[in-house]
Amino acid sequence: MAPYDSYDNTNEDLRTGRRKAARYVVPVAVLGVAAATIGLVPAFAGSGDPDLPDITAQQLIEKIAASDVQQLSGTVKISTDLGLPNLGGLESSLGGGMGGGDDSGSSADPSSKLLELASGTHTLRVASDGEDKQKLSLLDKAAEYSVIHNGDEVWAYDSASNEAYHMKDSSGAAEKGTKGKADDVPATPKELADEALKAADDTTSVTVDGTAQVAGRDAYKLLIKPKASGSTVGAISIAVDSKTGLPLKFTLTPASGGAAVIDAGFTKVDFSKPAASTFDFSPPKGTKVTEGDEAKAEGPADRAQPKGGEDLGKEFQGLNVIGEGWSSIAQFDTGGEGMPSESSGAGDAGRFLDSLGDHVTGKFGSGTVFSTRLVNALITDDGKVYAGAVTKDALVKAANAAK
Repeated sequence: MAPYDSYDNTNEDLRTGRRKAARYVVPVAVLGVAAATIGLVPAFAGSGDPDLPDITAQQLIEKIAASDVQQLSGTVKISTDLGLPNLGGLESSLGGGMGGGDDSGSSADPSSKLLELASGTHTLRVASDGEDKQKLSLLDKAAEYSVIHNGDEVWAYDSASNEAYHMKDSSGAAEKGTKGKADDVPATPKELADEALKAADDTTSVTVDGTAQVAGRDAYKLLIKPKASGSTVGAISIAVDSKTGLPLKFTLTPASGGAAVIDAGFTKVDFSKPAASTFDFSPPKGTKVTEGDEAKAEGPADRAQPKGGEDLGKEFQGLNVIGEGWSSIAQFDTGGEGMPSESSGAGDAGRFLDSLGDHVTGKFGSGTVFSTRLVNALITDDGKVYAGAVTKDALVKAANAAK
């Protein structure tokens, strides 16, 4: 089916519909969730091209905003390829990584466990029955990791280590704990789509790009692309269920082409009410249970900060945003020196860091650009940082202009 007529996103009604859609956003980390190129067709599950009534981009965004699916269960496959270097045994050589020596930690803590979704391919089982009952299970060969929210109870269980993490707070901290931990890492097409819609503004083109079939459901394809060049972002494709308005699939690939950076979609979905027993959980015999009190609600990364870590943010001399939209660059000053390098006498550590980045020079001086397939960061030798979903050249240009 040919793409439908596009609506330029400068249209005020379209922007209003987009803001309405953004109300449904589950708070997630913004960095790393940006966009995709046009090599999208192979990413869609199913080969059908259903014949659906024509719909405009504005109408489709409003359909997403009006979606109120309270009950569902299904299987989601998510693949993430940021092109990060293989650090091999570096973590173990540094003593087990962040929090490795913290006896109060738990392998079942969602704030660290779900970060596994940041790389590789994973299969998730999801279920929901209203705002008070959700379950997400990360399947890994013979092991399973689950986060269960049932009323004021939040449980996370890691079958591999036989450890559980528990939170209970009738004042509503349980719900906060669920969304502050499990949902910090976007795991479903809806969460990814919501984040993408937040980024859509006057610098973005939004169109309807035909139809597809995902998990046996007829869907429209919403295509979101940056208008300007200079970004590593190409376009985002979101498959939207034609009946419920629920995003069924989200595909993100970089402007440089190649495999998707993020490809997440339902392979099975059922909109009937899940069995009540789906959300029941009792720790198996012998399980080590960690109680998540308010002091631990920040997650292991916060607990692992060195003394004085609470003042770390004060070291940054203000955060500035250069540019707008997809080409915006965050700039801040660490207040100190840049990254150690071999040339600065840092030895093996410097050589290792040099191998991860590209040395660059300009009017700003010199520095190192660290790259993924989506987000790049320039750290200058005098401690200034420029980061964004932009090209290396764009970072150097911004640093030169700021000098």
